[in-house]
Amino acid sequence: MNKKQIKWRSRIIIALVIFFIVFAATEFLPLGAWLGSETNAVYLEFALFLIPYLIAGYDVVIKAVKNIGHGQVFDENLLMTIATVGAFAMVFFPETGPHMAEGAAVMLFYQVGELFQSYAVGKSRKSIADMMDIAPDYANIMQDGELIEVDPDEVEVGDEIVVKAGERIPIDGVIVKGASQLDTAALTGEAVPRVVEESAEVFSGCVNLTGVLTIRTTKPFGESTVSRILELVENASEKKARTENFITRFARYYTPIVVIVALILAVVPPLLGAGAWSDWILRGLTFLVVSCPCALVISVPLSFFGGIGGASKCGILVKGANYLETLAKAETVVFDKTGTLTNGTFNVVAVHAEADVDPDLVLSFAAYAETYSDHPIALSVKAAYAGEIDRARIKDVKEESGHGVRAQVDEHIIAVGNEKLMMADNVAWHECELTGTILHVSLDGSYIGHIVIADVVKDDAAEAIASLKAAGVKRTVMLTGDRDDVARAVAEKLGIDEYRASLLPQNKVEEVERLISGTSSKGTLAFVGDGINDAPVLTRADIGIAMGAMGSDAAIEAADIVLMDDKPSNIARAIRIARKTMGIAWQNIIFALGVKLIVLILAALGIANMWLAVFADVGVAIIAILNAMRCMSVKNI
Repeated sequence: MNKKQIKWRSRIIIALVIFFIVFAATEFLPLGAWLGSETNAVYLEFALFLIPYLIAGYDVVIKAVKNIGHGQVFDENLLMTIATVGAFAMVFFPETGPHMAEGAAVMLFYQVGELFQSYAVGKSRKSIADMMDIAPDYANIMQDGELIEVDPDEVEVGDEIVVKAGERIPIDGVIVKGASQLDTAALTGEAVPRVVEESAEVFSGCVNLTGVLTIRTTKPFGESTVSRILELVENASEKKARTENFITRFARYYTPIVVIVALILAVVPPLLGAGAWSDWILRGLTFLVVSCPCALVISVPLSFFGGIGGASKCGILVKGANYLETLAKAETVVFDKTGTLTNGTFNVVAVHAEADVDPDLVLSFAAYAETYSDHPIALSVKAAYAGEIDRARIKDVKEESGHGVRAQVDEHIIAVGNEKLMMADNVAWHECELTGTILHVSLDGSYIGHIVIADVVKDDAAEAIASLKAAGVKRTVMLTGDRDDVARAVAEKLGIDEYRASLLPQNKVEEVERLISGTSSKGTLAFVGDGINDAPVLTRADIGIAMGAMGSDAAIEAADIVLMDDKPSNIARAIRIARKTMGIAWQNIIFALGVKLIVLILAALGIANMWLAVFADVGVAIIAILNAMRCMSVKNI
């Protein structure tokens, strides 16, 4: 709590203590006998109950008066002021009995509810602030042989910064010296440290756990991951869900209507001779207390705020409550393949040698032949070869564009490539039963085997599809520019319902539009991509989710939800969080409106007293706030 909240809390506690002392005195002490008459006792009660009332609620009365001056007439401050001042004013109708205790109680417990709301909102904000406490205070740069601390804004692109163990990386960059482990939990929610070394890309907001790192910056501070994320979270509360907007509009019309109804209830029946003025005025005041919409106005936005905060703990950044609401209705989930369901990097998955040929020989000759190539396939072959490459053994390297490479290794001619290269050399090759990119290898014109290279499926991709179906997603679809056989193999392995292969970026947009047209009126379509080459589709879908987007500007710009790690299993988790949030929000709406409607009817009939009105207002608000705070709990989701 800040100083203002502590002062507010102390004021309410003092008012509560005084209230209960006065209440006990008026109930158990013979004040009438001591003062000579019951009338004098009533006036003493008026003065005594006015003390805790003013201590606790003077600011509410002042706000109500100021808001009237600003044209903001109908709000909860006015409702509370009219109801409580009216309860005290009932002292001028002796036949009704004193109602100062109820008037003071209404104001006191209203303020207790407001304090509770402030605490709940503060707790929700703190959950986000703690997770997002990643803004660095300084960056270390080397000057004249000494490390000095400078403002991160002063560091330019290409400058080298030093991050010591225990410090947070202030700006995105590439490691030029050192090796360490990084705590990425603040960005990804991942508890396992990430091992990094020279040439590794690192992102601001991560904590350096062990060694000293020298990093060459690749972005200005204002465009680094940490700055973009903080900006995203700060702006999230501005984008309201339709449910929130409904409550705002509802309160705008609801409040003046109930004030007019309360006025009619207090004035019209006695004018028609249906009863005493004091009886109907009390009914009108009770009606006002019950009708205060604070339970809805507080708890529904708090539910969404808590949901966004809870999601952020898991490394799921939601750009606004409206996107949380849309995600909760996800019926179809469409995936890009490369970088989303697969790692997006080529790996050697198998080496198939001909009879009497050592597989290691096939791989070594291929690695030697590909030594001077920077093609991703060549890099994967060299990465799979564990031996040291002696470049002195290599001569006459010739690359055949779209076919492969030929090279002389020692006294042998090696050819590595696709079937077109083999046919050009009149080498008898054969197909492979595995799906992937096949590199055929020949030695001096004789076929010695082939290497299978594939984009490996992520460890939790199958779990992600299963979790989505368990969460009630009706349809999963994969879109890819890859070949049909590769796409079919991935779809069958993961249990994806449908796939579309050999698609260009514009074809993906067309497919998403077709899939949206086939989605039910109550359902939505979510597209999951890597956020770099899928920006048009992310934007077109009902809800765009960027995968593995740590540091990707395109992802943060185009997507509605950003997953700060590359785990597709978190998609189902995001949907569960969204649905839990929506469920709690509607629980609060139905509960608050239901209780208020019942007590409003009772108040109009004269059955409900002011104490029941206090429960219908403050009690319902506190219960709704407690329920809304459950949105922040995501441990078991």
